Amino acid sequence: MLIRRVDPSTPELRPLIEGNQSHGAMATDAESDHTFGVEDLRQPDVRFFAAYEAETPLGCGAFKALSDGSAEVKSVFVSEAARGRGVARRLMDHLAQRAAQEGFTALVLETGSTLCPEYDAARVLYERLGYDYCGPFEGYTQDPLSAFMRLPLSSAT
Repeated sequence: MLIRRVDPSTPELRPLIEGNQSHGAMATDAESDHTFGVEDLRQPDVRFFAAYEAETPLGCGAFKALSDGSAEVKSVFVSEAARGRGVARRLMDHLAQRAAQEGFTALVLETGSTLCPEYDAARVLYERLGYDYCGPFEGYTQDPLSAFMRLPLSSAT
């Protein structure tokens, strides 16, 4: 498996991005769905990556620079065919390493709360990776359908 920075508008990545958007729309209310689409992922403050096996995309993930020196994890999604193979964990590790290399102080994320069981596996993964629960960060407000998490970064991450 190879993870590399790519353009999110690449046609073979659309099913992953659209799958992530569909999941968000199905799992939570519209006002609590903060899923990025292709154009959001193409913004200059966003770094988008995809995991490949040969030339087949398995999953994707991104981070967005925030004004406080942290970066927000966005659009982590694994194709149904690749689930259960550790792709999400590898993507999350890669995002943390790249964000630390770029000098970000922490990774933060917003995901579905315990009121959204479709996000249970994601929260468990984030907890295992060392993320702690925190309050809302830049651009968010308290929402019963959202959980906010933070992972401090260092150059050793």
